[in-house]
Amino acid sequence: MNKVLKTDQEDISLILDEIKKYSADYLASLHDARTSHTDQDVNLEPLGDTGLGTSRTLDYFNENFRKIIVSSAGPRYWGYVVGGVTPAALAGDWLTSVFDQNTQTTHGSGDISAILEKQTIRLIAELFELPDVFNGGFVSGATMSNFTGLAVGRQWAGLQIGKDIARDGMSDEIVVLAATPHSSVIKSLSMLGFGSSKIIKIGTLPNREAMDLTVLERKLFQLQGKPVIISCSAGTVNTVDFDDLAAIAKLKEKYNFWMHVDAAFGGFAACSADYQYLVKGWEYADSITIDCHKWMNVPYDSAVFFTRKEHSKLQVQTFQNSNAPYLGDPLENFSYMNFLPENSRRFRALTAWFSLVAYGKEGFRSIVANSVNCAKAFGDYLEADESFELTAPVRLNVVCFKLKEAEKTPVFSDTLNKTGKVFMTPTVLNGEFCLRAAFVNYLTTREDVDFVFEEMKKIVRVL
Repeated sequence: MNKVLKTDQEDISLILDEIKKYSADYLASLHDARTSHTDQDVNLEPLGDTGLGTSRTLDYFNENFRKIIVSSAGPRYWGYVVGGVTPAALAGDWLTSVFDQNTQTTHGSGDISAILEKQTIRLIAELFELPDVFNGGFVSGATMSNFTGLAVGRQWAGLQIGKDIARDGMSDEIVVLAATPHSSVIKSLSMLGFGSSKIIKIGTLPNREAMDLTVLERKLFQLQGKPVIISCSAGTVNTVDFDDLAAIAKLKEKYNFWMHVDAAFGGFAACSADYQYLVKGWEYADSITIDCHKWMNVPYDSAVFFTRKEHSKLQVQTFQNSNAPYLGDPLENFSYMNFLPENSRRFRALTAWFSLVAYGKEGFRSIVANSVNCAKAFGDYLEADESFELTAPVRLNVVCFKLKEAEKTPVFSDTLNKTGKVFMTPTVLNGEFCLRAAFVNYLTTREDVDFVFEEMKKIVRVL
C-alpha cells in the first residue's frame, strides 16, 4: 500500500475528528457566511507525484478554496430552490459515504441496502398521503426524476402504437403537452430523443402559469389516436402555480394519456393541511417527480421518482440490463438496476430515511409552515413599501418582485447579491426582469426576513 495512503488509513479516527471539528466550525458560522463571492482568484497547482495526505490536503483546501464556498445551505440563500441540511440528514449522509453501498437489490448475498430504500419510499409516500399504488426509487435530482418518469411514459406511448421504443428507437408520433414546464423537463425531452423544441405548449389561465383545461381538452380531442404524454406542474418555478391535477386526472376517463406530475418542491404542499388541496388528484398520476434536496432539506444529490406499480413491466423494458445474464430474470429478481437509469447508485435513501424517522410528519409540517410564513411576511413587506411591487401573488413559498422603477431592478439585483448577505435568483416573468426569493431552508426565520428587507431598503435609497 502507498505510504501516504497507509498513514491515512492508520490515522482515520484522527482524520474524522479533524473533519468533524472543521465541519462543526463551518456550520456554527453558516448564518454569517457569505451567500456570494466575487473573489475567484484561487491557486491551481499541478498534481504532485507524492500526495499531501488528508490533513495537509484539508489545510491546502482551507487556504485556497474555502474562501469561495458560499453558504447555499444557509438561512439567507433564497436563490433557485435550495434547502439546507438538517442534523439527521447530515448524519445519514456521512454514514452513506462510510457504508459506500451500490444500492440495487433486496436479495442475495451482496449489498441489500435496497431493502431500506424501498422502506424509505414507503415512508415518503406516507408523508405525502399517497396511496399504495406506486413504486419508487432515488435518483440524483429533479432532472433525472423527470427523465425517469418521462422515459417510462415514452415506453407506454410507444406501445400504444405497437412500438417498443426502448428496443427499436424513438418514434416521432408521440406528443408531449405542457403549459409551464420546468427547464429540467425540457432537458429530459432532449435527452430522451423527443427534441427540446417538440413540446406542444398549452395555453395558461389569465394571469396564471397553470394550464387552461379548455385548451387542453380541445388539444386532446384533436390528438385522439396519437400517444400523448402530459407533463403537469405541481408548483411552477416562478409563481408556484399548480395545474388542476384532479381535473386533468378526470380527463383520463375520456382520453388515453400518460400523466406525469413535476412536483419537485411543490409536492411538499401535501404535508400541510392548509395547502394539500393543491396536489389533489396527483394520486392518479402515472409518474411523479419529487426533489429531496429542496424542501426535505437533505444534501445534494437526492430526488425521488414514483411510477404506478401497474407500469413495472414498462420500467423494466425501459431500463433493464438485458446484456448481463448473471443478474437473472429482471421481472422475477428485483433490482433497481432494472428500474432506473443508473447501474451504479449511491445509497441516497439512507439520508432521507434518517430525516423521516428523526422528524416524522410533524417535523416536515413545521418546515413547510415556517417557509410559507416567511414568504408571506416578505411579500407583505414588499406590498407595503413604496419602492417595490409583487409581480405575482405569494401562493406558497416563492416571492417574485421588482422595483416600481422597473428599469432599476437589474442594478438592484446585482447590488443586493454582491453584498453576500442574501442571494436571490434573477428571473423573467411575463417578459419582465424581476427577482425571485424561494423559502425552503429550515433555518430561515422571520428575523432573517426582517434583516434582508432592511438591507434592501438601504440599497434602494442610493440607487
